[in-house]
Amino acid sequence: MAFRFNFSIDENENNEPDTHDKTDLQLCSPRHKQESTEKSKQTAETVADASPRLGTDKHQDETPPKKEFCCKAAKEHDIPEDLDKVLENKVMETVSDLYYINMSVVEMTCLDGTDGEGIVSKSVASHSDLIPGVYEGGLKIWECTFDLIDYFSEAEIQFTNKTVLDLGCGAGLLGIVALRGKADKVHFQDYNSTVIDEITLPNVVANCRSESNRMGSGDDRKTSKPPSKRPKKAECSPDALTKCRFFSGEWSEVSRLLLSSNKPFSKYDIILTSETIYNPDYYGALHDALAQLLDKNGCVYLASKAHYFGVGGGIHLFEEFTVERNVFRTSIVKIIDKGLQRCIMEMSFKDSS
Repeated sequence: MAFRFNFSIDENENNEPDTHDKTDLQLCSPRHKQESTEKSKQTAETVADASPRLGTDKHQDETPPKKEFCCKAAKEHDIPEDLDKVLENKVMETVSDLYYINMSVVEMTCLDGTDGEGIVSKSVASHSDLIPGVYEGGLKIWECTFDLIDYFSEAEIQFTNKTVLDLGCGAGLLGIVALRGKADKVHFQDYNSTVIDEITLPNVVANCRSESNRMGSGDDRKTSKPPSKRPKKAECSPDALTKCRFFSGEWSEVSRLLLSSNKPFSKYDIILTSETIYNPDYYGALHDALAQLLDKNGCVYLASKAHYFGVGGGIHLFEEFTVERNVFRTSIVKIIDKGLQRCIMEMSFKDSS
C-alpha cells in the first residue's frame, strides 16, 4: 500500500513563537515553505512505496499485499579513545546551558560522502526532515525536546543514581541533562548510525569536557556568553563518559541487542523520548520497546505534539493505543498551548508499586 507522508509535521507557519524561536533554524521543528511541500509529497510517495514501516498498519485495500518489515540492524557504537578527534571540525553552539553541534556544519561535511548511510544527501535532495525507514529526523532538534527539559526543572525530576535511556535521542540533549543530573547510567539510541557518530556522541563529549565543569553542577538555565566555537581540547570527565553507551538501529532490534548481550544490563528506571510518536505505524514497535526495557517500577517521560498533520500521529492517538494494550497507565502532566498544542505524558506499568 502506498503511504502518503506529508513532511510538514510542524505545519503551522503562523504559530506564535516560543522562547526557543531564536534557534528555529536548527533546533525547532522546521518551517517548510509551500514550494518545497509539493516536492516533499512526491518524494515521500516514492520512498514510502520502497520503505516498509514498523508497527500496526490499517490497510484500505480489501486484499492488501503481505507487509514486509524494515528491521534496521542494531549496533553499539564505541566511544573513541581520541576524544579530540570526535570534536574535530565541529562547530559548537549552546542552548539551555548545553553544548550542541551546529547541524548545518555537519550536513555540509557529510555531503562529500563521509555519511555512510547517505541520509544527509537524501534529506537535502528531498527537502525533507523525515524519510520513513531511511532517515527518522535525528539531524534536527525538535521543539518538544525543550518542553521536556523545562518540565524536568518544573517537576524537579530526580536523575541521581538512575539508569536512563534517551530513546530516539537525536542530539541527545535529554540524556545529557540526565547525565548532568548525576544519573548512574545513560544510554542513547537513534535510528541512524550517522546521527549517533556525527551528532549524539560529539554532543555528549562536548558536554563532558572538564573545562566546562558542567556535570552535576549549576541550575542556571541560560548561558550568558557564547561558547568556544572550536574547542581546543576535549578533556573529558572519565566518570561521565563511562556511564554512557550509544546504540543505533530500529527499536525492536536495539531491545533484542540489549536483552541478549553478554554485557551487564539493567532495565531502565527512566526512559525519555521526544517527538517519536508522529507516525502511528511505529506505535507497536515503540510500545513493545518501552514494555521490554523499562524497569517494573520505572517511568517514561514522553513529549509530543497533540497532532502531527499529514502524518496522523499525536499524543491522544498514542494514548488510545496504549490504553488498548492495557500494559501502561498514562497521565498527561503538562499541556503547552503556545502555537501548536504540545503535551508531556508520563507512563508507568499498571502493576507497578
